[in-house]
Amino acid sequence: MCGIFGIFNHEDAATITALGLHSLQHRGQESAGIATADGAKIACRREMGLVSQAFHEFDLSRLPGHIAVGHTRYSTTGSTHLDNAQPLEVEGMHGRIALAHNGNVINALPLRDEIERDWGCRFSTATDSEVIAQMLVNAPGKDWGERIAYLMRRLQGAYSVTFLTEDTL
Repeated sequence: MCGIFGIFNHEDAATITALGLHSLQHRGQESAGIATADGAKIACRREMGLVSQAFHEFDLSRLPGHIAVGHTRYSTTGSTHLDNAQPLEVEGMHGRIALAHNGNVINALPLRDEIERDWGCRFSTATDSEVIAQMLVNAPGKDWGERIAYLMRRLQGAYSVTFLTEDTL
């Protein structure tokens, strides 16, 4: 029951995302996070607890950009720990992304084993969300559309995902 939020092309994307997450707080109260992008780089902040505890005006001012994704967590896989809070930042063959995910990928463990073995990926969490993120940034394909199509053919389960790169949502 995580809450995910995304916005593109708004001058104060972090503040709008915080408001959106506040509205989605009922979907998860374990942790909250926002990642933003300004066309050149990604900034991210994740904290344990409620949105109102995680983000204050000062925190939001340190998340520049016109693109943002946000997440409120209700854990289904992975322990209650800041390492498992989202959005997850992952870097791979095709660049850097920040990803917010809700749902369950029922074949995450065999996929994780496969991409560790075949692609040399290293994981820092125990979540199926990181499996999605690692697959996405390392998947074959000439653009994000092809990589997403590859990913969706491989994942089994029910899920929603939003992610950003330095310049797109």
